Amino acid sequence: MTERFAIYFAPGRDTRLWEFGTSWLGRDPETGNNIQQPAIADVTAVDLESVTRSPRRYGFHATLKPPFTLADGTSQDRLDEALTRFARDRIPFDAPPLRFGLLDGFLALVPSAPAPALSELAAACVQTFEPFRAPLSREAITRRRHDALTARQDANLLEWGYPYVMEDFRFHMTLTERLDAQTGSDLADALNAQMRPLIETPVAVDGIALFHEPVSGGPFRLLRRYPFTP
Repeated sequence: MTERFAIYFAPGRDTRLWEFGTSWLGRDPETGNNIQQPAIADVTAVDLESVTRSPRRYGFHATLKPPFTLADGTSQDRLDEALTRFARDRIPFDAPPLRFGLLDGFLALVPSAPAPALSELAAACVQTFEPFRAPLSREAITRRRHDALTARQDANLLEWGYPYVMEDFRFHMTLTERLDAQTGSDLADALNAQMRPLIETPVAVDGIALFHEPVSGGPFRLLRRYPFTP
């Protein structure tokens, strides 16, 4: 498998949300530096280093256009130009505050209220940058279909290369591997109680970011941020 790119939302470097997320996962994908992970008061059943292994590799983010291999005839430079144009025409907005919750067994930060602007942004990213995505291999399609997809999700997979886009998109910032129900619930409750300043603050959506996986299975790096500058 060749290198992959992804278009993500990444909070600003000077925000409390970015500080929390990179510390929680133990890695800053923008600098590549490892970070000391925090202690979690009142939660003793969680080995934080272990349960954050996969999300740490991807870096703290919310997916807008999932990881993809560049299509023939495209290039990273052309993708960079397209991202610059896209961001230049977008208007910054505030999304609802986030809360800690479980999404299919994974602890994640999710919107505390409906967030149609986030869904619209994700759909625009999926559609606008589709010409840069190489088609999935037959093996990749078969692998994705092991997830018991709905008919609509299967159609998304064939059209957009990923099942959970458009109507099936759910904004989330993944924080752990899949947890058992009790551990996940306890952890979400503890964090919702301890992190009130974080989860009571609207999220400034003022740009998007390009992430890069240079080697299959390796850590993703944040290559560049693209601020919205209408």
